[in-house]
Amino acid sequence: MSRIRSRDTLPERRLRSALHRAGFRFRLHDHRLPGKPDLVLTKYRAVIMVHGCFWHRHPGCPAAADPKTNTTFWQTKFAANIRRDKKTQAALESLGWTAIIVWECQLKRDLDNVVAGVSRQLGVIRGS
Repeated sequence: MSRIRSRDTLPERRLRSALHRAGFRFRLHDHRLPGKPDLVLTKYRAVIMVHGCFWHRHPGCPAAADPKTNTTFWQTKFAANIRRDKKTQAALESLGWTAIIVWECQLKRDLDNVVAGVSRQLGVIRGS
């Protein structure tokens, strides 16, 4: 598990690149905000958190399958991750930030659609 990255993951880098091409500017991992969100769009007072489907338990996603061994350890770990995610999102929203969750499988399936969805959530109108 020491090789598992917590930042600058491939899905995160892909999203950053696509958002930058679409004209969005952001900061990375701002330590002043709860949970050090992956992307901070100060102009929109919004944060984007890129969640891996396995680690953050994306409901209904095949990548979120439970490991077959050491199940008690994994269930405890996943439950703690989910609690921490909810707590972080609530803390950000209580500070007036919009928290957007992007799942790893969404980025793999249709990156352009994810960028369009982020634009919609931020209320940004983009021309073609």
